[in-house]
Amino acid sequence: MSTLDAVMSGAIAMAAALLGLFFLRFWRQTRDSFFLYFVACFWLEAASRVAAVALRYDSEDVPLLYGVRLLSYGLIIVAIWQKNRPPPKD
Repeated sequence: MSTLDAVMSGAIAMAAALLGLFFLRFWRQTRDSFFLYFVACFWLEAASRVAAVALRYDSEDVPLLYGVRLLSYGLIIVAIWQKNRPPPKD
């Protein structure tokens, strides 16, 4: 991994971690689980980027990293699905 790739991965990881904090603030205000899913998604993305640099992976298609990102994006789908479900009938 080149130095530029490492710096760019670090910048993406920092941005993802900050976005997680941004959504955490909204969760604290509303207590809506929708925002917690987004917090988990962005923090998983940040951890994935840091792990890629720390483990010196030259390629983005490593199954472990790809699986973490797939889980991360799956959390967004679950959040949207839960938000759009009809309310339970009494």
